[in-house]
Amino acid sequence: MAADGGSSSLQLPCVFSPKSRQFLALCAQDGRLRIWNTDSKTLHQEYVPSAHLSATCTCIAWGPCRTVKEGPQRKKRKSEAVQVEEKADLLAMGTAAGTVLIYSTAKGALHCTLDGAHSGGVNCVQWHPEESLLYSGSDDTNIVEWDLQTGKTRSKWKADRAAVTSLCVSPDGKLLLSAGHIIKMWDLDTKEVYRKFTGHSTAVTTLRFATTRPPDSNGLYFLSGAAHDRLLSVWQVREDGKDKNSVVSFTLTDEPQHIDLVTSNSKEEAVRLAVVCKDGQLHLFEHFLNGPCKKPLSPSCTVQMSDTKESPMPIPLLAAVLGADTRTVMLAYGSHLQPVMEKVEINTAERHVCLTRDVQTTLSLSMETTVSKVKTPIVNAKSKVLVPGLPGHQAPLKGTSQGSEKRKKDTDTKEMSIAERLGEIDLSTISEKGASKGTASLQTDNFAVLLVQGLESNDASILNKVFQTRKDMVIKKTVARLPLSAVLPLVEEVSVPFMVKKQQLLLSTRVKMFHKLTKLHGKLYLLMTQVSANICSAVHSIISFNLTSQELSLSHKERMSLSSPHFCSYTPGSCEKSLHVVSKHLMTALRAPGDRFCKTELDFVLFSV
Repeated sequence: MAADGGSSSLQLPCVFSPKSRQFLALCAQDGRLRIWNTDSKTLHQEYVPSAHLSATCTCIAWGPCRTVKEGPQRKKRKSEAVQVEEKADLLAMGTAAGTVLIYSTAKGALHCTLDGAHSGGVNCVQWHPEESLLYSGSDDTNIVEWDLQTGKTRSKWKADRAAVTSLCVSPDGKLLLSAGHIIKMWDLDTKEVYRKFTGHSTAVTTLRFATTRPPDSNGLYFLSGAAHDRLLSVWQVREDGKDKNSVVSFTLTDEPQHIDLVTSNSKEEAVRLAVVCKDGQLHLFEHFLNGPCKKPLSPSCTVQMSDTKESPMPIPLLAAVLGADTRTVMLAYGSHLQPVMEKVEINTAERHVCLTRDVQTTLSLSMETTVSKVKTPIVNAKSKVLVPGLPGHQAPLKGTSQGSEKRKKDTDTKEMSIAERLGEIDLSTISEKGASKGTASLQTDNFAVLLVQGLESNDASILNKVFQTRKDMVIKKTVARLPLSAVLPLVEEVSVPFMVKKQQLLLSTRVKMFHKLTKLHGKLYLLMTQVSANICSAVHSIISFNLTSQELSLSHKERMSLSSPHFCSYTPGSCEKSLHVVSKHLMTALRAPGDRFCKTELDFVLFSV
């Protein structure tokens, strides 16, 4: 979970900074880290990791507050010395590539990168409350202890047979909770298992210590939540070791996504708990941890949010933190790309509370404040500016007149809503010459950039992601934004599968027709054999004169001439005369009933003879 430093692969990290709750850090679907200021409701910083597409951020954890020097300061006198306020600075991000990035909000840049220890994706990170140590759990079933002063691995050990999905360090920094399907409590001095807790059937995604009391006093409690589980279990670390089952359970409406709690320092102090579930609801609990409780506890108050339309739609809550007052709660709701932060007072006496908000109006107000801080460079009309983006595509900047004119705000320009901005994503309506002065256009060249990178690096994974797109408009825009140098490689990349497919189709067609042609050849061969046999028998019958003298109506003289040896010898006159005589009498036989040959076959036979 984001709240405790870990995160499951299906959830986007979202966590408030400790103590002052001044910042909200979250990673959206685009892999970018955005830090929002909860006081001004504006975007404070944005960081794009170099591998934000291939190695996405999986978990976030704020480090302990520390004194930060934001710039060179003069040395103050003792009389001017004041107490320096500690601020949240360092932020740890685990990635799917197995690395851990340490980001500094004071510098606005990457502080260091921890890599080389994990062979799988990092699922959870957790800071040590006192020392400069960081703990990370990964899919490779290992826990790594990092020394932040040197940036190297201090210790590494195998935690379980399954992946490590959640971590939590005790308030005194002596114990470490780790979980996959089994929860284990480790002694950080010896790196040995102190306790084991079983009870979850799915991967544990949340671990939080609920009390600050030592384990030898039977007053140390912690809670756990698992994926696809609608219960939060509370475990007691007993001195006698009889702590196999959970002592308290909190009922939820869905899987826990973000958890914030106020720990209990004594038995007389209740534990306050705020749980944001996957369905976007917030549940508030308050309970005194003093031994087991048989029945599951229901939330004292449930909070939901909806818009102000005629048919209201729910607005999902992303995170929530408890204030010093029992009625004050800091909420973050909306989307991860543009969240809305608000501090509200909730009447906890009511069991169900529904808050209605107009998200579009709130977003437009926050966008006006952020846009006012953007500065446009002043350049000469003759100068050329190279901007990052696609090779071959340059966005010319309008130069100012060569005078001492100052930039003035255009009163006619209005801030567009999100719907209008999405409507601007159309290449057919964007032209360099015909664009109006106050019209803003969005650069949607993500697919084009990926396609150029895939063609240059010949990366099959990137090309497959781009080629799997089925939207005609996206394909047209992507091809239109390609530079000329990428057209020929694209044609070669697309034509090769087409030719292979065409050849495969041709071969498959020939194979299918070969069997049919073989059958036809056999039938024709059999038919020709039978025809030849019939012709030979007919010729033999005609030559041997098996017909009777009555059927042919031959005279004695004619029969003697046919049976004479001169008939079989070849002379032009005798052969033609004999055939003529045979043909004449065979035609007479065909007209008689019971004939066996047609005229065509008989003529063919006589012609062959």
